[in-house]
Amino acid sequence: MKIKNRIITLATVLVCLVSFMNTAFAADGVVHWYVKNNKDHRRPALEGDLSLINGHNASYIGADEKVIYLTFDAGYENGNVARILDTLKKHDVKAAFFVLENLIKRDTDLVKRMASEGHLVCNHTASHKNMSLVTDKNTFASELEALEKVYTEYTGNTLAKYYRPPEGSFNESNLIHADELGYHTVFWSFAYADWDNNKQPDTERALDKIMSHIHNGEIMLLHPTSATNAAILDTLLTRLKSEGYRFGTLDELRCTS
Repeated sequence: MKIKNRIITLATVLVCLVSFMNTAFAADGVVHWYVKNNKDHRRPALEGDLSLINGHNASYIGADEKVIYLTFDAGYENGNVARILDTLKKHDVKAAFFVLENLIKRDTDLVKRMASEGHLVCNHTASHKNMSLVTDKNTFASELEALEKVYTEYTGNTLAKYYRPPEGSFNESNLIHADELGYHTVFWSFAYADWDNNKQPDTERALDKIMSHIHNGEIMLLHPTSATNAAILDTLLTRLKSEGYRFGTLDELRCTS
């Protein structure tokens, strides 16, 4: 009887342990950001695990009005980032650049130019590591604070308190820690395959894809190293303005999230 009772007790402990582990995994499980694009200009909705961002000082879309939030993930310069800045200046459009340590150190003047021309320079982490595997607050904070320090050291400026997880991979702890560090986490409601420099999309197809998926409050993610993006941005901004869209800043998102 004692052996039987011990077996039952052990089984109960194992069940509780498995339940705890599943709960812990659910709390800090890896989530990969995505949105389902549509050609009806509908605002994409959160699906499945993506609803995890609710209540955590995070945004993936803005107000339901004709406004576009231009955001760029910039890890290095290949000539196209400067071209992107030239076009933004021509149209007097402000954007947000999520940068890495590499860009700040290697192309300091370019990063200084972003800030001096009114763009937000934001946190994409120092080294572009997979932050979804990080649950410890100190480890998480060290990656963001390392970029803050380098940015201030090299430019004399203070980094804008907006954070974008590398490759859109995150967990709930990341959202909580970013919020505690004063950051607003920014995802996106539109992106396309523009990041591979050896496989750049055709310019006309790229323009058609972007314009056919435009929607109210869109947070558009583009990579400024893309030769295609550098080539089409002038036309893209002209078309969006002609259709009545304005270009907002991420500061507006803090009021709508």
